[in-house]
This record gives sequence, structure tokens and C-alpha cells, in this order.
Amino acid sequence: MKEEQENRLFENQVAIVTGAGVGIGFEIARKLAKNGAKIILNDIDKNLAEKACQKITDEQGVCKAFAGDVSEMSVIQDVVKFTVDNFGRLDILVANAGITTFGDFWEYQPISMQHLLQVNLFGTFFLTQAATRKMVAQGQGGSVLLTSSVTAHAAHKNLAAYGMTKAAIDQLAKNLIVDLAPHGININTIVPGATLTERTLEDTEYISTWSRITPSGRPATIEDIAHAALFLVSPLSRQIMGQNLVIDGGWTSVGVSPYE
Repeated sequence: MKEEQENRLFENQVAIVTGAGVGIGFEIARKLAKNGAKIILNDIDKNLAEKACQKITDEQGVCKAFAGDVSEMSVIQDVVKFTVDNFGRLDILVANAGITTFGDFWEYQPISMQHLLQVNLFGTFFLTQAATRKMVAQGQGGSVLLTSSVTAHAAHKNLAAYGMTKAAIDQLAKNLIVDLAPHGININTIVPGATLTERTLEDTEYISTWSRITPSGRPATIEDIAHAALFLVSPLSRQIMGQNLVIDGGWTSVGVSPYE
């Protein structure tokens, strides 16, 4: 789905993309808008959400910003209502909001676990519930995409708790096909590996390390992840359900540690 070959697959579709102020979430929202979708762009940071939405609008996309913490039930309910109030319907949910907490297993603290579970699991579960309730009521199906991580599939130092939450997200997508498929709603996860984002580029050795140990010879870009995401929420993938699509240049197949 190259931008110079926009096919408008998402014309008249309405999408919520959470955690989309920067990075992977922003690029997914941007590419959906480029291909015709109307976007509700969420981020916990109001300034980031508004700036990101303005970028999409400047590219002739249709976007409205909605700031808030989508691990809170009131915000979850409000973002779905805001979407329907502004665009009349909801067709696509990309539940990308999440946090990463690093910590040695022996020293990891309950307060860190509580926050991690609240955002990555509680928020993802109940946002999916609220969004798909609306899709079911509309009676025209829809698509849900959750964001996982290769840490759900391979061990990473100091990421035991985080990887556990991402494995749970993978399983949530597999399990929810029982509830969603009869209503014409498909659900899958994208599973990014090492990816060049604003955060990872703060590490000056990130590109060289992951280029050395990744079979493709480089870490992923946010465009790589967004292309996979667009396929999984498009009409081309309606028969793909409960799958976890790894986008890591082959890294999980060889499993070379970045810490050696």
C-alpha cells in the first residue's frame, strides 16, 4: 500500500487509533487517513494528539484528536461516543496504546505491575469491548487490531512483566474470534520487533545492534509496521482472524540476543 498508489480501501470507514501521538500509532493513523478513513486519533498527551492530528489534516486527511487515558473506563466510553457523535459510526479499532516497564525480575515492584496491567490489559480489553459493541449494533461488521510485541514470543532481559502482558494480548485476539466472528468482525494482532521510533532512536547503538542480529539486515521502520496493520484491518483480510503477525525482519526465527 505505497502512498503513491493509494487505493482508498478505507473510503467512508471510521477508525479509532489509540496511542497515536507519535511512532507506530501515528503512522497507522496517517496511512489509514491517506487511504480514505476518517480518524479519531487518541493519545494521553493532549498536545501530541492535536499536533499529530494536524499533520494528518495538513495532508488532506480527515482527523479529530481525542486526548485521554484509554485505560480508564470513562475515557473508553467517551472516545467511542465522540467517534459516533462526530462521524456517525465506527468500523475499525486499532488498540495501540500501551506502556513498557523495564525491571529486573527479582526487584520488580507491585506498583509497576499494577500500572502495566491497567494500561496494557485492562485498557485493551475494555476498549475492545466498547468498540465492538458499537460495531455489533451497527450490524455491518468491522475490524480490530491489537498491538503486541516480539517480547511475547522471545525472552528479553528486564522485560518479563511487559512480555507477559503482550502474550496476553495475543491470546485475547485468538479468544475473541468466538465472540466477534459471528458478527463479521475480525481481530488480529501486529507483533512488532525492533522498530525505529522516536524512543528507540534515543539509543545511539540501536540501529547498529539490531542491523547486526536481524536477518533482513535492519530494524523495522514505522512504515513497515503500518503497512502490515493496514492489511489486517482492510477488506482484504476479512477471513484472517485471531492471528499474530510478527514484523521483525526474521529476528524471532534466529533469536540472537541483543545483549551479547
